[in-house]
Amino acid sequence: MARRDPAADLTRRRPFTRGLRHRIRKAVRVPDALRRAVRAPAAPTAPPAPAGPTAPKRRKRPERPLTLTALTPEPRPWPRALGLVAVVIAGAWLGLLFAGTTRVPVGPMNTTMALRPSLTGGTRINVSPLGSLELRSHTAPVSLDVDVDRLDPERSQALVDHPERISGLQDEVVHDIEHGTLDLAVRSCAAVVFGATALGLAVYRRPRRALAAGGLALTLLTASGVTAYATWNPESVLEPKFSGLLSSAPSLVGNARSIVTEFDVYQQELARLVTNVTKLYDVTSTLPAYQPDPTTVRVLHVSDIHLNPASWKIVASLVQQYKVDVIVDSGDTMDHGTAAENPFLDPVADLGAPYVWVRGNHDSAATQRYLERMKNVHVLDDGRAVTVAGLRFAGIGDPQFTPDRSSPVGGDASERLAGARLASALRDQRAAGTPVDVAIAHEPLAARETDGTVPLVLCGHLHHEGTEILKFGTRLRMEGSTGGGGLRALEGDHPAPIEASLLYFDRDSRRLQAWDEIRLGGLGLTTAEVSRHLPKENLPGATAPATAPTTAPATAPGSPAPATAPTPTPTPTPAPEARTSPSSAGP
Repeated sequence: MARRDPAADLTRRRPFTRGLRHRIRKAVRVPDALRRAVRAPAAPTAPPAPAGPTAPKRRKRPERPLTLTALTPEPRPWPRALGLVAVVIAGAWLGLLFAGTTRVPVGPMNTTMALRPSLTGGTRINVSPLGSLELRSHTAPVSLDVDVDRLDPERSQALVDHPERISGLQDEVVHDIEHGTLDLAVRSCAAVVFGATALGLAVYRRPRRALAAGGLALTLLTASGVTAYATWNPESVLEPKFSGLLSSAPSLVGNARSIVTEFDVYQQELARLVTNVTKLYDVTSTLPAYQPDPTTVRVLHVSDIHLNPASWKIVASLVQQYKVDVIVDSGDTMDHGTAAENPFLDPVADLGAPYVWVRGNHDSAATQRYLERMKNVHVLDDGRAVTVAGLRFAGIGDPQFTPDRSSPVGGDASERLAGARLASALRDQRAAGTPVDVAIAHEPLAARETDGTVPLVLCGHLHHEGTEILKFGTRLRMEGSTGGGGLRALEGDHPAPIEASLLYFDRDSRRLQAWDEIRLGGLGLTTAEVSRHLPKENLPGATAPATAPTTAPATAPGSPAPATAPTPTPTPTPAPEARTSPSSAGP
């Protein structure tokens, strides 16, 4: 048998191995074709080059390997922009938090001013431990916080030793505030730019991106400053909101009369506010006694106590702190109106001020008779009028008695009829030359029927406060629950707040000058919110008051026409204010 040559076998197998390598090479070139199809558009096919010995040989370019990023689309620009904005806002906030503050001596006090990010803007003056004042001074994404740290003993003693310096304290305070505001603006700009740039550099690791973040932060702060300047409200100091110790509220908020008459410019009013704070921080650390304006009559309006015994202590505290001249209760003092509840009314005699009362739908006839026998209590019903503390009041009791929340038989019609009877009595009083200054009813539907016959009407029933200017010029003032809804308030997840109002009347014209909304919560007497409000005609720069109401209908529905045509009574004509939406279905 012939012996096989291994070299010959290898020669015979070469075509097979050559074909195998060719097939493997074709399989590897498939992704290259896919890469060219994705990354490069299809080019028009060129005619084949002529074959022959003269045809130039083309050198193949090396193929680039296929990667995953070549097949994915590039990201859109708006996610990058949103990310940059988020970095800018976070960096600016951190910069303001750590470096956007300045310590400024304002008169005899050491204060700290700071700019803080905010959704609503405004100014907050913290007077620890008494509380804080909030002013709606501007609308911008930044707020101004002023913390009164402490009273400097040396400068305070200098004021005590030289009282003549108090006359120039306002100018000194204004100069200190201007200097502090300018210093705060420079520090805030530097803090915002540095914070945004540093955070941008930490996130992007690129100097150009970091500088872009700093420039955008400076632009946002400048836009916020322009917005604050455009929306600056110098009259916001006339309507401050106080939160803190209830006993400090009268001294911090001040007198309504002095605020109306002494307002000149915002800087002077702010200086007066700081001066009041200075008085609170006496050298002996004792609070000064509140000295009310002698030309102002102060009326405390309460309603819907609903058998809450804590209410009497709150009312007595308000009477003492604000030197109240008269208390007006617009009904629902009781909860079921039974004779067993009558001893609950005994503290009324010791509140320290005359008590004017009208019956609510939770007060029975027995409740009314019990109060009529008490001294210093004036029960008003069927349009009866009485003069207390220089003001003339008239009122009518609620015609319905529904302590069990049953559906009333008379409903809204009976309430409107009671209001018409009250309006008729008011027209009779005006025709007799004894016009009524304040009308009182429990239900808002009855109170609305007095429109055009009295400047102000007070009511309650709905357990939330509100103010409305009616069609013919009468101002309707609705009070919340001074008893926090009574024991029934515990039925909800959170107890209702305790609300009352202080009404300031001019002693000569007997017209409303301002009112304070008082809202108690938490520990009751420990904390409070006091919001000052002024009628539009009493704001600085307002036009002279006109006569109103003068266009009331001659007769109200369901009431007889008066024998003598009513004489128009000059009262201010206020601009429309926030409206309430009372309904007959109430507690």
